[in-house]
Amino acid sequence: MTTKGILGKKVGMTQVFTKNGELVPVTVVEVGKNVVLQVKTVENDGYEAVQLGFDDLREVLSNKPAKGHAAKAKTAPKRFVREIRDVELGEYKVGDEVEAGLFEIGDIVDVTGTSKGHGFQGSIKFHNQSRGPMAHGSRYHRRPGSMGVIINRVMKGKLLPGRMGGNRVTIQNLEIVKADTENGVLLIKGNVPGANKSLVVVKSAVK
Repeated sequence: MTTKGILGKKVGMTQVFTKNGELVPVTVVEVGKNVVLQVKTVENDGYEAVQLGFDDLREVLSNKPAKGHAAKAKTAPKRFVREIRDVELGEYKVGDEVEAGLFEIGDIVDVTGTSKGHGFQGSIKFHNQSRGPMAHGSRYHRRPGSMGVIINRVMKGKLLPGRMGGNRVTIQNLEIVKADTENGVLLIKGNVPGANKSLVVVKSAVK
């Protein structure tokens, strides 16, 4: 199965009306014009993929290798560079532009992004655990609970406090409500992972 893919920036959420009057919540993803920076083949790289670049980077923020790599595609250095595998390589050449029109209304896609970071959190917020009694005699209000019966060892898989969020998350089988090539945006039904202005990768659904 061939895959279509594009990089974009999450703008935020809004809502639109369908033709039959149904109100649909959508996420706006700004895709602009992705540029094909490299086409990878089995002969040269051991696998097939298309490398896309999105969002121009200021000259002062890019280094010499990035400038040289982008120059082969006759474009500016990019802030985000990602590979899309399992694509039809014959459709892509270095320097080609990929736009929102790649997808059509009704296409089913998987969207990958980095979830919002919440910093260091206790086990009640992190793992949705229940608190202990709040009476004065209790020494167990918001603690993570028993560490197990074995001395000097915590069992593997114990749900403990830690850094929450900031993970790579994929939400599958979302629907394209609108693909606006003129404005360079995709409207995707429902919510997608990540904070506003963060990178998301939109690809054809695998399931």
